[in-house]
Order: sequence, then C-alpha cells, then structure tokens
Amino acid sequence: MNPSPARLLARVTATARDAALDGLAVLAPVACAGCGAHDRAVCTGCLEALAPTPRTVTRPIPSPAAPIVVHASLEYAGPVAAILAAFKDGGRTDAVRPLACAMRAAVVAALADAAPGAPVELCTVPSTRRALRERGYAPVELLLARSGVRPSRVLRLARDRADQAGLDQAARRANAAGGLVAARRLDGRRFLLVDDILTTGSTLAEAARAVRSAGGSVAGSAVLAETPLRHIRLSANSGEAPRDNDGQAGYGGRTGVVDPPFRTG
Repeated sequence: MNPSPARLLARVTATARDAALDGLAVLAPVACAGCGAHDRAVCTGCLEALAPTPRTVTRPIPSPAAPIVVHASLEYAGPVAAILAAFKDGGRTDAVRPLACAMRAAVVAALADAAPGAPVELCTVPSTRRALRERGYAPVELLLARSGVRPSRVLRLARDRADQAGLDQAARRANAAGGLVAARRLDGRRFLLVDDILTTGSTLAEAARAVRSAGGSVAGSAVLAETPLRHIRLSANSGEAPRDNDGQAGYGGRTGVVDPPFRTG
C-alpha cells in the first residue's frame, strides 16, 4: 500500500530536517545537552524523555493538611535533569525548544484546572542580580517567551537568600520564608505561579504567600519538572543535593494576562 500524501510529506520533511542538521553539525559541531551524543543539541532519545506528560503533584507546604498542588510536565531525573542543568547553568539555550513545549503543557494543564473567575496572569519568581548576570538570561521567562507568553512582573526579592541546592527541607523553608514581596498592591488580580523545578515546594509557597499578602489570589502552580519525593528523602538522609527552584530574574517585557484554556499576552 502506497503511503498517503500526508505521511509522504512528513517523511520528506523529516529527511530534509535531518540532512540540514547533519550539514550544520559539520560546520558547527555540537553535543547533545542530555547525553553528550554528537551532532544534535538534543538527540532523538533525549527528545523522547522531554515529551511532556502533565500530572498533578503535591508537597506538604505550608502543612500536610493544606498541601500545595502543582502541575508538572516532567520528572527531574536522567536526561531531563541533565538538559535542564545545561540550559540553566551551562548556557545551552539551543535546548530551549523542547523544554518550552513541556513548560507550555504544564501551564495549559494548570489553567485548565483553575476555577472560573478573573483572568489569570502568570507570575514567576525573581532571582538575584548575580544569577541573572552570570547566566545572561532568565530561564523561566525565556521558556515562557518561547511558549508565546510573558509573565507579570509583580514580585521582587525582599532580601538576599542562599542557593537552595544543598539545603535540607527545613533549611529550604527557612531560606525561602519572607524572601519575596509584591512590588505593588494586587487586589482583584489572580495568578498562576510558574517555576522550572519543584523540589520541596518552599519557593512556590513563599511566592503564594507574597501574592496573597498583597491582596492577590493564586489560581494554581505549574513547573517544568518535579523532583520525585524519593529523591528528596534521599537528599535529606545522605547529603545529596538535588537542585531546588532557586528562582529566576524578572523579565523586562509587557505584563501578560492569560485566560483559560490559553492565550498569549
């Protein structure tokens, strides 16, 4: 049976894309950000690991009786962890496209679960000037921009804080507590909190507190990837340090308002 015109076009397009990438690799050799394989920014196998599978996860923050509920697209392990680390701290912005697709999926899922009400704005966590200076870009804002949206710049750092990496659960909560403040009153405004990696949930819980303290409300939370609870327990017992969501710098763009299911700002 001959292939349909659509399948034939897809094969031709894939072949042409692969040929173009092979030609580019000769001129500018690159290794996969996930596994180190040659000639692709993200190889086929690692792309499969980045395929989003949105799910809801919880963390017992601020208390087990009132846990924070977060929508996550990926599990922070294996190639996902390697690619995210390369993107955030290794300057591998060539890996942004598949990461942005996964981020968008988490945001869409969170917005779909949001209760009806006022329009929802996206709110990210600001980072220190040092983090922005060293990276040269704000990872979460870059992912959202590639997804077609921009967050509202409503939170700022109230004080300096340590990197969450290497801290146990209690230390993470203490480090995050009181670290954020709203730049202005947020009465009548509703926000979806967005970050890259969820570990204990301390950063998102602090962002929610800051929004509510300024009169705003929280419609939900979304992250690109979540660290499995078993890894968090291992870290607390062994000294292993999974990276927490240490916050990103603010984005110098327009304020974006998003109505479910999704529209760009």
